[in-house]
Amino acid sequence: MSADVSAAAELRNLAEAGRLVAEYPRAGRLAARLSGADLLRAGRLLARLDPEDITRTHTEVPLVTIGITGHGTLAALAPALAAQLARHGLVARTALSDFDNYVFDLLDPAGALNTARPDLVLCVLDPMIVFDEVPVVWGADDVARVAAEKLALIERLAARFAETPGTLVLNTMPLLPGHTRQLVDHRSRGRLGAVWREANARLLRLAEDNPSVVVLDLDPIAAQGVPVSDDRLSTYAKAHLTDGLLSAYAEEIGHLARQLTGHAKKCLVLDLDNTLWGGVLGDDGVDGIEIGDGHRGEAFLAFQRVVRQLGAQGVLLAAISKNEPEAVTRALREHPRMALCEEDFVHIVANWQPKHDNLRQLAETLGLSVDSFVFVDDSAFERELVRRELPGVAVIDVDGEPAWHRRALLRDGWFDVREVTAEDRVRASRYREGAARKSFLDSFDSTEDYLRELGVHLRIGPATEAEVPRVAQLTLRTNQFNLTGERLQPADVLALTKDPAALTLAVHARDRFGDHGLVGAVLARRDGDLLRINNFLLSCRVFSRSIEEACLSWVLRQARDTGATAVVGRYRETAKNRRVVDFYPRNGFVPIAGRPEDGARGGAEVLTFRHPLTDIAPVPSHIRIDDTPQGDLP
Repeated sequence: MSADVSAAAELRNLAEAGRLVAEYPRAGRLAARLSGADLLRAGRLLARLDPEDITRTHTEVPLVTIGITGHGTLAALAPALAAQLARHGLVARTALSDFDNYVFDLLDPAGALNTARPDLVLCVLDPMIVFDEVPVVWGADDVARVAAEKLALIERLAARFAETPGTLVLNTMPLLPGHTRQLVDHRSRGRLGAVWREANARLLRLAEDNPSVVVLDLDPIAAQGVPVSDDRLSTYAKAHLTDGLLSAYAEEIGHLARQLTGHAKKCLVLDLDNTLWGGVLGDDGVDGIEIGDGHRGEAFLAFQRVVRQLGAQGVLLAAISKNEPEAVTRALREHPRMALCEEDFVHIVANWQPKHDNLRQLAETLGLSVDSFVFVDDSAFERELVRRELPGVAVIDVDGEPAWHRRALLRDGWFDVREVTAEDRVRASRYREGAARKSFLDSFDSTEDYLRELGVHLRIGPATEAEVPRVAQLTLRTNQFNLTGERLQPADVLALTKDPAALTLAVHARDRFGDHGLVGAVLARRDGDLLRINNFLLSCRVFSRSIEEACLSWVLRQARDTGATAVVGRYRETAKNRRVVDFYPRNGFVPIAGRPEDGARGGAEVLTFRHPLTDIAPVPSHIRIDDTPQGDLP
């Protein structure tokens, strides 16, 4: 029995036993093994569950509310979304609007769709939005006119949506052969193609100017051979996009939801033999492995280039291999056709230990959770062992055909982000600097001596517009030191920077080994004579340096100096931030008596703490806070 068949049968058994809610995380892992029709069937089972029941039973599972609207019939989308979110460890609560109601939904903030407070609003566009309104006898100029009118309408809707919370997801519209072939001359067909692509380009550019908008390009999906439209379903049921295309669309939404909830992956961990190159290094030697030459060698080289492309955009690269370390180093340094070199990796582990143990050790070395890892290995034995021992690791199956490695790696968009920031492009070098700091630490007898010689400098000030994407990224990617677990999109952060009552602080750090960049953020708001810290975030790269205490001391003094009588801090427990549960009490705050705030959307309750500003702890002596632009505390 194949893994897919076994997973599908196990999922059906859970459903028949009425155990899907009770074992939802397991059901999600089973769904992750499925594809095609099996995954759709799993989605239909999962869509019948009450999302509230799931989040009550599994408080660690994030809930994502998704509003669905558009022009055609979209009933098939909800089950597809249920399956996709489950396989990423999330639960979908969907609100499907009425048929062809998208204009009213996006114009009316008090409408039924918006009252559900969706995190994502999917406005699914299809070609019939335009072709339903062309004359009976039409030409390319008629299509250009209607498309321009629709694009102007969509731009107005997107601008109106920017006034509400959440993210609006639009999509490009595939051009169907059934429309192109109605024009009998090639000149007109060419004109139609140009008009259509210009309309889609205008759609795609909407995301450049509007941080609340994401536009999914459906052309790459259609190019893979996914049928776009079925004439019978389009004519009789007004389902203008096929279930297959909506499933592929839902897969992309699953990636967006993963980013939204802080579940994006950070580190790609690669096996070497028959994964990154062909052959076994220990048997074949450096000169005998396949890379660059021959059909298989070219396939491995192409895979390495894709890996390097990801690394250049902020994905941390690491290798874990059952090999002798000297041989691995020699292969990466000396093989003339290697696209990857030793410096591309933040860490290389070559030994004979079980790979799941090496993954745990790697996580500790990098200061990351194993849940942030994506693991690629050609060995089914190693993959299944990692899946069993470390279920939070995303495991990618590759086999003996290296030409498929690229597709397997890229299929699930594990490292997708809304925007690559300047911090992303230098992330790997900063992790390598971390290794130098570790060696430096090992040369001291005490942590105090180490910190004193490290020379930590902080710069704290109001976040600039250029820093907005990075601050948003911190809220989306930071889990361990994220005091409330609340996630903000760039549009949300931008709005805070323009709100005179809000204080959005960016924290930069550097030391003798280099610049850490923007590593933290404090999101606060002035409320009369109180300053309320709504969230406090710090990158795991700079833990164990007391930077958080220094920042808090700075904020408390600023609050006192600008007339505040107290500072209130909030903490909401998540699955990964328990290490900071006592952050406020450790720093002079006392719990506020009374009923705690309700948790957001089914999450844990929010605890609040108060600091009276009468006895503020000094900035730790090993940290210097540089002169900063004085943030005008509101």
